[in-house]
Formats: sequence, structure tokens, C-alpha cells
Amino acid sequence: MKKHSILLAVALLAGQMVFAAPKIQQVEPLSWWTNMETPLTVLFHGQDLRDAQVSVQQVVNGKVVRGACHGLVPRSQHNAESDNYLFVDFGVFQPGVYRITLKKGNKKASYDYTISERRKGSKNRSSFDASDVVYLIMSDRFVDGDASNNSTKDTKEKADKNNVNGRWGGDIQGIINSLDHIKKLGCTAIWPTPMLGDDEAAWSYHGYACSDYYHIDPRYGSNSLYAQMVQKAHEKGIKVLMDMVPNHCGSAHWWMQDLPYQDWINQFPQFTNTNNCFTANYDINASEYDRLLSNRGWFDHPMPDMNLENADLLKYFQQWAIWWIEYANLDGLRVDTYPYIEKIPGSKWLGAIRNEYPNINIVGECWTRPAPAVAYWQSGVKNFDGFDSNLPTVMDFPVEEAIRQALENDGSGWGNGLTRVYDAMTMDYMYADVNKLFTFLGNHDMARITDVVKDKDLRRVKLAYVLLATMRGIPQVLYGDEFAMTSKGEDPSNHSYLRAPLPQGDEVTEEMKDMFDFQSKLFNWRKGEKVLHVGKTMHFLARNNTYAFFRYLDNEAVFVFANAGEKPVEIPVDHYAEILRKYRPVGINPMTGEEVDLSQPLKIEGLSTLIVKLWK
Repeated sequence: MKKHSILLAVALLAGQMVFAAPKIQQVEPLSWWTNMETPLTVLFHGQDLRDAQVSVQQVVNGKVVRGACHGLVPRSQHNAESDNYLFVDFGVFQPGVYRITLKKGNKKASYDYTISERRKGSKNRSSFDASDVVYLIMSDRFVDGDASNNSTKDTKEKADKNNVNGRWGGDIQGIINSLDHIKKLGCTAIWPTPMLGDDEAAWSYHGYACSDYYHIDPRYGSNSLYAQMVQKAHEKGIKVLMDMVPNHCGSAHWWMQDLPYQDWINQFPQFTNTNNCFTANYDINASEYDRLLSNRGWFDHPMPDMNLENADLLKYFQQWAIWWIEYANLDGLRVDTYPYIEKIPGSKWLGAIRNEYPNINIVGECWTRPAPAVAYWQSGVKNFDGFDSNLPTVMDFPVEEAIRQALENDGSGWGNGLTRVYDAMTMDYMYADVNKLFTFLGNHDMARITDVVKDKDLRRVKLAYVLLATMRGIPQVLYGDEFAMTSKGEDPSNHSYLRAPLPQGDEVTEEMKDMFDFQSKLFNWRKGEKVLHVGKTMHFLARNNTYAFFRYLDNEAVFVFANAGEKPVEIPVDHYAEILRKYRPVGINPMTGEEVDLSQPLKIEGLSTLIVKLWK
């Protein structure tokens, strides 16, 4: 600082200002497109960028074109608190390569920036919905398709398959190699956990501590390979969701060494955890202390909490999500820890994405119960405080919990067993759109369903999957559950043990094949059943650990009866007369192809289900 002051004084005495040479180290977004709804603001980071003069020239065949440039035009600029950042707003008019020059005095730095023509129909792209079944992939653990990138020179943590908490080598190529398996299962969309840079020294395999928002972690592959994965998935009729984490970054992110603003992240005198109390966002009795701590406390030590109330950060995240959708041609997003984000900026973040892509679906992790606490976060719900999240789809944790609790024991006792599922479904009136609920039996953050059900009985697992496939909403399957995988450790709730690789080749037992075939038949049948995608639900209460419901439209219906008890029971078809009389009584069991006459007494074995397709 003293040396800099002396140089400055000398320069002033000489009657001229001396500027350090500006340097450009990061430019984000990496590129942009014509005809976008979202205005372009480019973040430049490097050295001594404050108040730099910005000019643009077009580059054709590697050569700068002299004269005025009309394809990319700087409109305004502003500094950050750090001297090493500059934010520049551009007008985007024509595709091409443009040399952006930042100049201070007679010293300058340049960067060639690409504007591409927007993909035809991009704005009105379709998305995932209740006609899909989503396959959740733990990216590092799924399949190692390219061993050469398991460890790289430019990342800290190296692969170690003997370390249950370490990286094991799953990658993009492994997903590409598995697309036929996923298609055969009947899944029509994939959700890989985050693949962006996560350069923590340990525990980086989960991917939720981002160190680079614009580059795929080299241990998974590259940006171009990721885009190829999306294209190859599309060729097989499979959609791709990107897992995004705007609530927090990783401590290894490059900007943590030089924050643009001190409020870019939420900071405290000492490490302060979130209180995990995001109910404070809608609790009329909540204190401001609890509300702020919920949104501003850090999720974990290596996960600095981002402050989306900073306008430049909010714009950065809006462009980041839009850039990946446009660049990789994505079909939707999954948002991690959504209610931990500052509430109003979070809604603005999603609003900008949906303004750019009106038909896109976005599912948010709102891990709470009961149903009213989840429904608050679904866009379209008429909340008492007028808040709308702009989040179309929420994860149905209440029904997930009900199914797991129903099957973890014999169901004895008042209100237990499948009565829990009935009770959970009675809360559907809380939601804006029940067909935009993300339904599941488990995910990468909870014990696998086979570990949960009583005696690890695969009949109970199959029963659970029939419910998942036929209930309202968008079903999601955790990779490996098609083989009834169990945790590889003594504690099935330990995340690292349940995130084992997908069985391959001789590892797939006859029992696993049977489970795969069962789910494959179920999900492939579900693909063509509009009544399961958009139909209404009528269900019937029973206290004998059974559950019956109809999914119905005017001209067709699907009847489902589940018996979670261990003894056979008679199906009380006369209880269902109010809806059965609207359809012909003889239907087809899609799992067997056999006719079923619902006008006659029927018995069903213990721990089993019956599905019947009906027509008018």
C-alpha cells in the first residue's frame, strides 16, 4: 500500500495518472445468443478493472474489423467494491465474435466474446411433466465410463474407491453408456446430481459445493461432452434436468479469494449455520431473527451462503441458469435447498428463467412436512401473504414419508399402514396443481426404499412402486432402486454407503433382474396412460392395511388396490359403485394382460397389488 501511494504521488506530480495494466481472468457468462429476452450483463474479473473504458470490435476470420461495431454494443457499466471487477451491460444484435477491450490509460486487456444465433424454437421448448418418469443419478457414483478422468491435475481430490466418502469416478460417459438401460426401464428423463466444478479438498463427490458455475468438473468430462450427453439422451427420447444450487457455493470458488462485494455472500463474525427453519418464511408467529438466520446462515462449513438480495448476484444467477438451458438444450431444472434462498429474490430468479422459457418446468427441493408447508412453495397457490415462488413443481415429501412409514412395519395400530397414505393424499387440496408434484420413494439423501421396508421384503418394494407409478404427480426413481439395491454399509442412512455404483454385468442377480423387469413393465405401460398423467383421483379408506383408488377421466379409468397386510383380503368392490358404474366392469390387468371382472367378488394375496384399466 505504501509503495502504491508513492507511485501515485509521483505520477500526480508529473501531471499524469499512471494506471496498472488491467488483466482479465474470468468472463461470465461465457457467451450469449441473439433474440434473448434476458439482457446481457457480463462480469469481468481480473486485476485493476475499476473504471476501465470498454470498447468492442468485430472479429472476422481471426482479424479485427475496424470501424463501428453494431452487433454487440456496450450500453453501461458499473464497478463493484473490489477494484478487480467490472460489470458491463451490452446490447446484443448480431451473431459473431467480438473483441471486448478494457482500457485504462494506454494499457488494455482484451477478450474475444461469442454471440451465437439462438436455436430455433428455443424459447417455447417443452419440458418434463407427469407423463415422464425421472431417473435420479448420483453422478460420481453411478457408472465410471472413462477411467482416464477419475483424477485430474487441476483438481484437488483424487479418486479413491476405498474411501467411502471420496470420489469414485462416475462421469458423463458413464451416463451416456447407460442411456439404453434407462430407456428400457421406462424412464423418460434423467436428473444427475451437480456436475459443475466442485474443488473441495475432501467430500467433493456430492457436487453441491460449486467452485465454478460455468464449467463441468473435469472429473466428469467437459462442457461439450455434457451437451453431447443431452443430445444423445434426446435421440433416445430421454429429457435432461440440471441440478442447480443458487443457495450456496463452495469455499473453493475462485471469487472467495476476492469477493466483488462484501455482501455477495452472507457473512458473520464466526461460522453460523442456518437454523434449517424455513417455516419462518410463512409462520405468522416467527421472529425476524429466525427468518433471517434461516435464509442467511450457511448450509455447512464449506458452503458459503449466497446473498441473492445483492442485485448483481441475482442477475448473475439468472443468466447462469438461462445460459446452461440454452447452451446444453436442457429440458428442465431441479433446484437444491430452495426455501433456504432469500424468498423474494428467489422468486425473481425463477421468474427470469420462466420469462425466457415460458413452458419450462422447474422442481424445487422443499424438504418439509406437512403438506401445507410444502404447498406454500408451489407457484399458483393463493398464499395468505400474497407470495408466489414462481416454482412450478415441488417435491412431495409428505406422501414419500407416508409410503415409507406404511411399509416399514406390519401396519398394525390405528392410523398406521396404508391409512397413512390415504391421510397424506387428503391434503391434495392444498396444492395449485397436484399433477406438478414430484413423487418419489427415496433419493440420494435418504435410506433406500429396500432398506426401509419391513424385512427388506421385495413384495413391499413392488407395492410401493405400483403406488408411485399410478398416483398423481411426476414419479422419480433413484438409480439402483430398479435393482432393489440396498446400502453397502451397516448404517443404511449413511449417505455415502447408499450411494454405491450401479450393478453391472455379473453383479446383477436373478432377484435384481426380476425387480427390473417388474418396474420396466410398470413404467413402460405408464407412458401411454394419459389418465395417469392428467386424470383426477378418487380414493377409498380402509382400516385393514389396504388402500384403493381410481385415476379417472370421462372415458377411461385405472383402478388400483394395494394390500400391505400379510394375509389375503377380499376387495370390497361394492364400496366403489359410485365410480365403477361409470365404466364397463370388465377391464384389463396391464401387468398380466388378463381380464378382470370388477362386478364379481375378488380376493387379493397379501403384500400385493391389483391394477385394472377400465373403459366406458
